[in-house]
Amino acid sequence: MVMTEKEKMLAGLPYDPADHTLAADRRRAQTLCRRICLDPFGEAAARTALLKELFGSTGTDVYVEPNFRCDYGYNIHVGEGFYANYDCIMLDSAPITIGDGCMFGPRVSLITATHPVEAERRCWRDDIPYEGEYARPITIGDQVWLGAGVIVNPGVTIGDRAVIASASVVTRDIPADSLAAGVPAVVKKRLNSV
Repeated sequence: MVMTEKEKMLAGLPYDPADHTLAADRRRAQTLCRRICLDPFGEAAARTALLKELFGSTGTDVYVEPNFRCDYGYNIHVGEGFYANYDCIMLDSAPITIGDGCMFGPRVSLITATHPVEAERRCWRDDIPYEGEYARPITIGDQVWLGAGVIVNPGVTIGDRAVIASASVVTRDIPADSLAAGVPAVVKKRLNSV
Protein backbone atom coordinates (compact mmCIF):
# COMPACT_ATOMS: atom_id res chain seq x y z
CA MET A 1 0.00 0.00 0.00
CA VAL A 2 1.35 3.39 -0.99
CA MET A 3 1.10 6.11 1.65
CA THR A 4 -0.05 9.60 0.82
CA GLU A 5 2.27 12.50 1.64
CA LYS A 6 -0.09 13.48 4.46
CA GLU A 7 0.02 9.96 5.90
CA LYS A 8 3.82 10.06 5.71
CA MET A 9 3.89 13.44 7.47
CA LEU A 10 1.62 12.23 10.26
CA ALA A 11 3.71 9.06 10.66
CA GLY A 12 6.94 11.04 11.09
CA LEU A 13 8.36 9.85 7.76
CA PRO A 14 9.97 12.04 5.10
CA TYR A 15 7.24 13.74 3.06
CA ASP A 16 6.93 16.28 0.27
CA PRO A 17 5.43 19.51 1.65
CA ALA A 18 4.58 20.62 -1.92
CA ASP A 19 1.95 17.87 -2.13
CA HIS A 20 -1.38 19.31 -3.32
CA THR A 21 -3.37 17.97 -0.34
CA LEU A 22 -0.91 19.42 2.17
CA ALA A 23 -0.85 22.72 0.27
CA ALA A 24 -4.67 22.87 0.45
CA ASP A 25 -4.55 22.10 4.18
CA ARG A 26 -2.07 24.96 4.68
CA ARG A 27 -4.29 27.35 2.68
CA ARG A 28 -7.21 26.45 4.96
CA ALA A 29 -5.09 27.16 8.05
CA GLN A 30 -3.78 30.43 6.57
CA THR A 31 -7.34 31.58 5.88
CA LEU A 32 -8.41 30.89 9.46
CA CYS A 33 -5.26 32.53 10.85
CA ARG A 34 -5.95 35.60 8.73
CA ARG A 35 -9.50 35.78 10.10
CA ILE A 36 -8.17 35.49 13.66
CA CYS A 37 -5.64 38.26 13.03
CA LEU A 38 -7.84 40.70 11.08
CA ASP A 39 -9.93 41.75 14.05
CA PRO A 40 -7.50 42.23 16.95
CA PHE A 41 -10.12 44.02 19.06
CA GLY A 42 -12.96 41.70 18.13
CA GLU A 43 -15.25 39.65 20.27
CA ALA A 44 -13.33 37.08 22.34
CA ALA A 45 -16.03 34.46 21.73
CA ALA A 46 -15.67 34.84 17.96
CA ARG A 47 -11.89 34.44 18.15
CA THR A 48 -12.28 31.37 20.39
CA ALA A 49 -14.71 29.86 17.87
CA LEU A 50 -12.15 30.37 15.08
CA LEU A 51 -9.41 28.76 17.20
CA LYS A 52 -11.67 25.77 17.88
CA GLU A 53 -12.24 25.44 14.13
CA LEU A 54 -8.51 25.71 13.41
CA PHE A 55 -7.05 23.54 16.18
CA GLY A 56 -7.40 19.78 16.48
CA SER A 57 -8.74 20.16 20.04
CA THR A 58 -8.96 22.81 22.75
CA GLY A 59 -10.16 23.39 26.25
CA THR A 60 -13.08 25.73 26.82
CA ASP A 61 -10.98 28.77 27.74
CA VAL A 62 -8.31 29.50 25.10
CA TYR A 63 -7.01 32.85 23.90
CA VAL A 64 -4.43 33.71 21.26
CA GLU A 65 -3.42 37.28 20.47
CA PRO A 66 -2.91 38.30 16.85
CA ASN A 67 -0.75 37.62 14.74
CA PHE A 68 -0.91 33.86 15.02
CA ARG A 69 0.52 31.54 12.36
CA CYS A 70 0.51 27.77 11.90
CA ASP A 71 0.93 25.27 9.08
CA TYR A 72 -2.12 23.04 9.48
CA GLY A 73 -3.87 23.72 12.78
CA TYR A 74 -5.38 20.26 13.06
CA ASN A 75 -2.18 18.95 14.68
CA ILE A 76 -2.42 21.51 17.52
CA HIS A 77 -4.06 20.37 20.76
CA VAL A 78 -4.29 22.83 23.66
CA GLY A 79 -5.70 22.32 27.12
CA GLU A 80 -7.84 24.49 29.35
CA GLY A 81 -6.73 28.04 30.12
CA PHE A 82 -4.26 28.43 27.25
CA TYR A 83 -2.89 31.89 26.46
CA ALA A 84 -0.46 32.89 23.69
CA ASN A 85 0.76 36.47 23.40
CA TYR A 86 1.45 38.32 20.12
CA ASP A 87 3.16 36.75 17.09
CA CYS A 88 3.03 33.10 18.12
CA ILE A 89 4.10 30.57 15.45
CA MET A 90 3.31 26.86 15.57
CA LEU A 91 4.61 24.84 12.63
CA ASP A 92 2.54 21.73 13.25
CA SER A 93 3.59 19.14 10.70
CA ALA A 94 3.65 16.78 13.69
CA PRO A 95 1.36 17.00 16.72
CA ILE A 96 1.84 19.88 19.15
CA THR A 97 0.24 19.00 22.47
CA ILE A 98 -0.04 21.71 25.12
CA GLY A 99 -1.43 21.00 28.59
CA ASP A 100 -3.71 22.99 30.87
CA GLY A 101 -2.85 26.42 32.24
CA CYS A 102 0.00 27.21 29.83
CA MET A 103 1.13 30.74 28.98
CA PHE A 104 3.33 31.85 26.08
CA GLY A 105 5.08 35.23 25.90
CA PRO A 106 5.25 37.18 22.65
CA ARG A 107 6.98 35.66 19.62
CA VAL A 108 7.10 32.08 20.90
CA SER A 109 7.80 29.55 18.11
CA LEU A 110 7.05 25.82 18.24
CA ILE A 111 8.66 24.12 15.23
CA THR A 112 7.98 20.44 14.52
CA ALA A 113 9.26 20.35 10.92
CA THR A 114 12.89 19.73 10.11
CA HIS A 115 15.13 18.67 7.22
CA PRO A 116 18.08 16.34 6.74
CA VAL A 117 21.33 18.09 7.62
CA GLU A 118 23.22 16.50 4.72
CA ALA A 119 23.03 18.79 1.68
CA GLU A 120 22.81 15.87 -0.74
CA ARG A 121 19.58 14.75 0.99
CA ARG A 122 18.13 18.22 1.58
CA CYS A 123 18.74 20.24 -1.60
CA TRP A 124 16.23 20.65 -4.41
CA ARG A 125 18.18 20.11 -7.64
CA ASP A 126 17.49 18.12 -10.76
CA ASP A 127 20.54 15.90 -10.25
CA ILE A 128 19.81 15.23 -6.55
CA PRO A 129 16.67 13.37 -5.45
CA TYR A 130 14.79 15.44 -2.90
CA GLU A 131 13.99 13.42 0.21
CA GLY A 132 11.55 15.94 1.67
CA GLU A 133 11.18 17.14 5.21
CA TYR A 134 10.02 15.28 8.28
CA ALA A 135 8.56 16.26 11.61
CA ARG A 136 8.78 15.33 15.29
CA PRO A 137 6.05 16.07 17.86
CA ILE A 138 6.33 18.68 20.60
CA THR A 139 4.71 18.03 23.97
CA ILE A 140 4.28 20.70 26.64
CA GLY A 141 2.93 19.73 30.05
CA ASP A 142 0.52 21.55 32.35
CA GLN A 143 1.16 25.03 33.77
CA VAL A 144 4.22 25.70 31.61
CA TRP A 145 5.37 29.25 30.93
CA LEU A 146 7.41 30.02 27.82
CA GLY A 147 8.97 33.51 27.97
CA ALA A 148 9.19 35.97 25.11
CA GLY A 149 10.99 34.76 22.01
CA VAL A 150 11.37 31.12 23.10
CA ILE A 151 11.94 28.63 20.27
CA VAL A 152 11.08 24.96 20.82
CA ASN A 153 12.67 22.55 18.34
CA PRO A 154 11.23 19.32 16.89
CA GLY A 155 10.82 16.32 19.18
CA VAL A 156 11.03 18.22 22.49
CA THR A 157 8.99 17.49 25.62
CA ILE A 158 8.70 20.13 28.35
CA GLY A 159 7.49 18.82 31.71
CA ASP A 160 4.73 20.18 33.94
CA ARG A 161 5.26 23.55 35.63
CA ALA A 162 8.52 24.23 33.79
CA VAL A 163 9.55 27.80 32.98
CA ILE A 164 11.63 28.58 29.90
CA ALA A 165 13.38 31.96 30.09
CA SER A 166 12.99 34.53 27.33
CA ALA A 167 15.04 34.08 24.15
CA SER A 168 15.93 30.46 24.96
CA VAL A 169 16.16 27.77 22.29
CA VAL A 170 14.91 24.41 23.56
CA THR A 171 16.69 21.61 21.70
CA ARG A 172 16.19 18.76 24.19
CA ASP A 173 13.65 17.67 26.79
CA ILE A 174 13.21 19.80 29.92
CA PRO A 175 12.00 18.02 33.08
CA ALA A 176 9.03 19.11 35.17
CA ASP A 177 9.50 21.80 37.81
CA SER A 178 12.58 23.27 36.13
CA LEU A 179 13.73 26.72 35.12
CA ALA A 180 15.66 26.46 31.84
CA ALA A 181 17.48 29.18 29.92
CA GLY A 182 20.05 29.72 27.21
CA VAL A 183 20.98 28.68 23.70
CA PRO A 184 20.63 25.79 23.87
CA ALA A 185 18.37 25.86 26.93
CA VAL A 186 19.69 24.01 29.96
CA VAL A 187 18.17 23.56 33.40
CA LYS A 188 19.40 26.36 35.65
CA LYS A 189 17.50 25.32 38.77
CA ARG A 190 14.75 23.10 40.04
CA LEU A 191 11.51 24.82 41.06
CA ASN A 192 9.41 23.89 44.05
CA SER A 193 6.22 22.24 42.88
CA VAL A 194 3.01 23.29 44.56
